[in-house]
Amino acid sequence: MSPPFATPWARALGFGMKSARLARDLKVRELGRLTEMLPQNISNWESGKRVPKLEELATILGVLRVGPDERARLFNLARYANDPNWLNQADLDGPTLLTTYVSYERSAVGMVDWSPGLVPGMLQTPAYTRAIFAATAHPKSHVENVVMVRLARRELLTGQNPLPCRVLLGEAVLHQNIGGPAVMAEQLRYLRSRMQLHNLSVRIVPNAIGYHPGLYGPFIIFDYADLPPIVYLEHYRGSGYLYDEPNVADYRKAIETLASLALSEPDSAHLIDAVIVELET
Repeated sequence: MSPPFATPWARALGFGMKSARLARDLKVRELGRLTEMLPQNISNWESGKRVPKLEELATILGVLRVGPDERARLFNLARYANDPNWLNQADLDGPTLLTTYVSYERSAVGMVDWSPGLVPGMLQTPAYTRAIFAATAHPKSHVENVVMVRLARRELLTGQNPLPCRVLLGEAVLHQNIGGPAVMAEQLRYLRSRMQLHNLSVRIVPNAIGYHPGLYGPFIIFDYADLPPIVYLEHYRGSGYLYDEPNVADYRKAIETLASLALSEPDSAHLIDAVIVELET
């Protein structure tokens, strides 16, 4: 049986290898010449379509002068590259995991986001993000870095090739007291402004509608042009990526169920507008 194709581990390894190459301002062909490796192999490794042998990875990291901590991280990714799923027990907003997540997001051709309790990161205002982190022990410098990353992620929706994105929000998101009424009103006004984008769909799943699969927590489905889709799970002290087909199929069914329960886009907009009026008065 052939090894799994473009698993979450393999893609994260590829992201790290590409980042290390770009940090040295090298083209793929130049790196191939320096390592005596085929450029096509390097491209496949960087995309996650193939996994280098440990000795090949060691040669590349040596030429790129990758530091010991990052070197150890990439070797660990290579060792588990054939595992179909990936669960982390760590802070999502730590530098390494945040960089990995952004790489998955930037390489996607479409995404569906179910957020039952918070506005998704790429749609957050700086004040809303800071209010979320106000109750944590993160230093101010870390929080400001997260704010800057989330601001940069907005370009995915408005850049030259805007990312098609469907967002399903739990109604509870609108009524959270994060940062107080002024911060919430500003956040919801910004959300309404983004709803004018042709590539973004935002719909509200009402409260008190009984059981549905979204009650188990937030998740995102990323789709790719030439790679299998991946489901991203986010929880308070951990995150994960699911790759195997049965899991992905189950999460797609969950999205279909949530979409069948959600308000239409116009009704969702009216509801958000009503909450904004309440907050401002």
